[in-house]
Amino acid sequence: MANGSLRLARSRGGGAPVSLAVCVVLALVLVFLGRVQPTLFDRTRAYASDRAAPVLEVLRTPLRAATQWGGNLANIFDVYQENLRLKEQNARLRQWQNAALTLEQRLKRYQLLLKAVPDPELGSVTAHVIGRASRPFLDTMILDAGRRQQVKPGEAVVDDRGMIGRIFLAGDHTSWVILLTDLNSRIPVSIEPGNVQAIMPGDNSNAPTLEVSTQGVHLKDGQQVVTSGDGALLPAGLLVGKVYWDGNDFRVGLYADAGHSDDVRVLDLKMPAEKPPVPAPGDLPVAAAGLAPLTPPQSKLVAPATTAVPEGASPNPATPNAQAGMPAATSQIEGAAHTAKPPAAPTQPTDDQPAPDDQ
Repeated sequence: MANGSLRLARSRGGGAPVSLAVCVVLALVLVFLGRVQPTLFDRTRAYASDRAAPVLEVLRTPLRAATQWGGNLANIFDVYQENLRLKEQNARLRQWQNAALTLEQRLKRYQLLLKAVPDPELGSVTAHVIGRASRPFLDTMILDAGRRQQVKPGEAVVDDRGMIGRIFLAGDHTSWVILLTDLNSRIPVSIEPGNVQAIMPGDNSNAPTLEVSTQGVHLKDGQQVVTSGDGALLPAGLLVGKVYWDGNDFRVGLYADAGHSDDVRVLDLKMPAEKPPVPAPGDLPVAAAGLAPLTPPQSKLVAPATTAVPEGASPNPATPNAQAGMPAATSQIEGAAHTAKPPAAPTQPTDDQPAPDDQ
């Protein structure tokens, strides 16, 4: 019995080296065939995939449905949480909307009481970004709205976060936008709080610089930058960004991201063109100073001669020459002759001659 079990163990132990040797030989044969005929395995793989394709197609349909159902089941809880968050946000937005409407009505009443000039009306056109180009500027956006949609050059382009740029070229159905970050962009801005006026030029970086026009102004990180409306081209109060110090200069971190903007609005500042006022006589500097207006000097040939009138005598309103229609020069000469002739001395009444009053 013991000898039989010993022989069985020896036979099992001797079979393992044989199987290992066979595997090694087959592996070497496969490597050799792969080197000699590299396309053999490709044809075999293609043949196997062709045969297994119908089976894989039948199995893929239920597996895909099960995978989608499992993914949707996992997303049900996320959708539920998102729905609750959106409902809460919608309720807060309705409260802010009611507050904004109330403040707008109050502002209109205050403007009416103070006889204040109302804000200019803003029109807007919604457009989509249909392309981007690196010409003629470094980064340019192309919109699907043009002159047919009342889009004009110079108008501001904004998204839901802030200002992006300005229209610099408008076609019939498309328009091109120059971004605030471009080297050729310069817009007037106001820094709040303090109403500090400045110019924001681009320098082809993500954050434009600031050129403050007021001396002795100290900027701080976090100050808000809005459009000032100078020049009556851009609306005042459009959000632009925040001020921050980069170690060398104060720059503006823009709210809007032009690289990820798809839907934008083109704002039209509807301000009627004003005609220059016509100066009235009272608006002249001499009249405003309370002085009498200067009369232009008259020509010697045209100016009429003045006749010296004796004391107590009434001036002659019209000369016979003028009544007879004679030329003005003849009348002037005769008037000069009468002026040169001295007046006759009054005669003294005598006893034989009565006085004029007695006659």
